[in-house]
Formats: sequence, structure tokens, C-alpha cells
Amino acid sequence: MVKVLFICHGNICRSPMAEFCLKELVKTHNVEDRFEIASAATSQEEIGNGVYPPVKRLLNSKGIDCSDKRARQINRNDIEYYDYIIVMEDFNLRNLLYLLPDTDQTKLYKLLDFTSKKGGDIDDPWYTGEFERAYSEIEYGCKGFLNTVLKELS
Repeated sequence: MVKVLFICHGNICRSPMAEFCLKELVKTHNVEDRFEIASAATSQEEIGNGVYPPVKRLLNSKGIDCSDKRARQINRNDIEYYDYIIVMEDFNLRNLLYLLPDTDQTKLYKLLDFTSKKGGDIDDPWYTGEFERAYSEIEYGCKGFLNTVLKELS
């Protein structure tokens, strides 16, 4: 079982997009029984809140239901439990390491590490308003991640 945790600042935009995008991809590839996928925040700001409405609408337009998702903060147990902890940008990485400084850094990745961009940032659509662009980059990263992991599993 490959356990994946996506991380962003508030767990209401990018990390839920990545969580649900990868869940759809593993379902499409008929390997969902080989993955456990979740998301969390580095901050406490949005804990308990649902997915941000523009993101929810975007996911719904793609046939993805995220209505049960509630923001939560990453914790020490997550660090031990998950195989891959994937952040969206350098800011998330810095916050994660500030919050949990003894994190096993061999588990840490930026989502675009799995693409030809090799470590670029996915801008926060909360600030940019570019939700479609963020989703497109996240989907690109999730496809790269899935291809990488499936190669390793075979």
C-alpha cells in the first residue's frame, strides 16, 4: 500500500485538489486498492472548514465530489505513517519543517518534482484566483507521480 499525503497552507485549495485528482487517477488506472491518499495543512487557520467554494465548483465540474472533505493540520503521526508527503511549494515545505523539524526528509517532495519542471512551485489560487491553472499543474504533477510510483511497483 502506497500512502500519500498532500500538503498546502490551509488544506482548502491545492492539497484537496491533489488528493481528489490522484484518487480519480488511481481509480482510472484500476489501482485504487494499492493507494491511500489524503491531504492536510501546515496551518491551523482553516481546520474543520470544507473545500474552498471555487475549488469545490471546479472539482464538481470534473465529476469529483469533495463535499465530505474537512481541513486538518498535519501532525507527527502523519509523518511516520505516510510514505510520500508532497507539498505544493517551498513555503509549505518551510512551514512543515518549522512545525515538525525532525521530519524524515526522504519522504518530502514537491508535487512538480515528478514532472519535467523538477521542483517548481504551484501558486496558491487563494491569492492568484487562477484555480484552473492550479488544477492543471496539480493534475500534471499527479500524473507524473502516479507514473513514477507505478514504475517502481512493477
